[in-house]
Amino acid sequence: MGLLDCCARCLIGAPFASLVATGLCFLGVALFCGCGHEALTGTEHLIETYFSKNYQDYEYLVDVIHDFQYAIYGIAGFFFLFGSLLLAEGFYTTSAVRQIFGDYRTTICGKGLGATFVGITYVLAVAWLLVLACSAVPVYIYFNTWTTCDSIANPSKTSASIGNLCTDARMYGVLPWNASPGRVCGQSLLSICKTSEFQMTFHLFIAAFVGAALTLVALLTFIIAATYNYGVLKLMGRGTKF
Repeated sequence: MGLLDCCARCLIGAPFASLVATGLCFLGVALFCGCGHEALTGTEHLIETYFSKNYQDYEYLVDVIHDFQYAIYGIAGFFFLFGSLLLAEGFYTTSAVRQIFGDYRTTICGKGLGATFVGITYVLAVAWLLVLACSAVPVYIYFNTWTTCDSIANPSKTSASIGNLCTDARMYGVLPWNASPGRVCGQSLLSICKTSEFQMTFHLFIAAFVGAALTLVALLTFIIAATYNYGVLKLMGRGTKF
């Protein structure tokens, strides 16, 4: 009964909001990093296969893609560590400690640590908004390409000539304006859209965007939980179970 009672007290005082936020954070970062890495690789192959035969045209793009892929490794490691720290901080400020070991009294250091986590998480959430916006750009580009292909496959949906329906990588800044050919039109574009590589890359970018959105939701949940816990610690001098 002593062991069961101890386990029950731990469950009652568990930081469920922090646990949910940690799960969302790890899931979101895994989707963003894993799918984003593979989607960038697929984009590089599509560009060099269909949009430009001259390596100098997309040399800068390749360097940017590789830099983003290296940054993804760092993002994954950082969020794994930061999410673990936030979860530990959530346990620290719950009533589990108070219920197991008696009256819980926080220290000035503990309050300062809570305030620090609130501030860092807030700044990180604001910065992640930029990441979310950037992850929406390739989804927009691929969606426009897919819409153009749908118009080519169904000519009745548009009054334009099929040969004039194109996707120009230069228009999006992916390639320089002197790149050749730089764009693909008509049935050639439709054949690209039908490839498994294009469809997989498109869906990977969507998954990466969803992962970035889940990560933002997790950060906002962390902010709410940490702010509430800090307020209780500061005003009431005891832990909560939020």
